[in-house]
Amino acid sequence: MIEKMRARLSQFLAWRRSEPRTLEWFIGIGVLLLGFIELADEVGDGDTRGFDEAAIRILRSPADLSDPIGPWWIEMMFKDITALGGTAVLGLVTLFAIGYLLLSGKRANALLVVVAVVGGVLLSHFLKLGFNRPRPELVARLVEIRTLSFPSGHAMQSAVTYLTLGALLARVQGGRSTRAYLMAVAVILTLLIGLSRVYLGVHWPTDVLAGWCVGAAWALLCWVVARALDRRGDVEPASPPAPDQEPAPP
Repeated sequence: MIEKMRARLSQFLAWRRSEPRTLEWFIGIGVLLLGFIELADEVGDGDTRGFDEAAIRILRSPADLSDPIGPWWIEMMFKDITALGGTAVLGLVTLFAIGYLLLSGKRANALLVVVAVVGGVLLSHFLKLGFNRPRPELVARLVEIRTLSFPSGHAMQSAVTYLTLGALLARVQGGRSTRAYLMAVAVILTLLIGLSRVYLGVHWPTDVLAGWCVGAAWALLCWVVARALDRRGDVEPASPPAPDQEPAPP
């Protein structure tokens, strides 16, 4: 009985210590969702048309809107980068990450990855159907695309996949520097993929901004759920810090 009371007390104290950080995360989710709602409202009213067109024109030669600015290899680079946000690549990355987590004995974390990524894909699909925004016709598209425009599926799904994987993989690492590196890679990939969609002329900038907002909000929500389940003991605990590393903040 005494041991159970001590365990309950320990769980309560841990929850109290994490409560301020959890509140900050929920505030972050709220801000991201408000940003998405505001963008969706402005797009629906047509108020972003001037900004969208001006931003795309900046990335094209004034004499020929079919010609993107920069040398030829910049175009090739962005075509390669945009593929990192495609369904095939994201699917393979997710499968490889799940395999790593399973081999590491993190079965519950692997399930969280599946739920987060699949849920993000479904959310992106239904949002596109709901807003039904056509693709840009202002400039020539440098890659073939057939789906709807708002929000950007590449921007949203790369945010969901890479940020979720970055956070969960960082969670099972012991060193602070390793965790920071994994999160930095996830953020950089997400930003580059979104920028590539505008450069290639297949998305309006507001499509990408909206995709980042809702994708990051979904990834952050999944992270909050993972932390909550961790405190309840329903998922594998995070790896302890390496002996030569300072412990990461809660």
